[in-house]
Amino acid sequence: MGLNIDGLEEFVNQMGKFKEELPNKFKEWLDASGMAFLDIVQDEIIRTETVDTRRLLNSFTKSAWNNVFILSSGGMSLEVGTNVEYAWYVNDGHFTIDPNSGKDRRWVPGHWKGDSFVYDPSSQTGMLLTFKWIDGTNYWDTAIAIFEKLFEKGMEKKLQQFMDECFK
Repeated sequence: MGLNIDGLEEFVNQMGKFKEELPNKFKEWLDASGMAFLDIVQDEIIRTETVDTRRLLNSFTKSAWNNVFILSSGGMSLEVGTNVEYAWYVNDGHFTIDPNSGKDRRWVPGHWKGDSFVYDPSSQTGMLLTFKWIDGTNYWDTAIAIFEKLFEKGMEKKLQQFMDECFK
């Protein structure tokens, strides 16, 4: 004696399709999420007025060589970052002089252009920096907090959308 459930065979076949296609669909969505995260990071750099040049702002890329930031969770990782060496200092804060140097000031060659200082190693003029702490803007930390909320909601929505497509 057997048990016959209407639609069970069709459901099992659709589950096979779901398992096969989900990794590719999810990878596409994850790539798009990486680009969205880059936008959030750049928005935070602008919002916090982190830099007055575009070097840091334009340096953020996805899966580039020498990135400094990797997000990972649940066996997946997304490399998003920058190879600009001062990115961490701007985010976390820093001393104007290395505390381990034993110095309380340092000379930075360059010149002033309006309210901005232009670094020029060959300049005879410059500015004298004294030892002090510069607060970070936390642009990266804020961007992660925003992204985590959006990512979780987006993942649930995308998974439901894909399930709806597979089980039509």
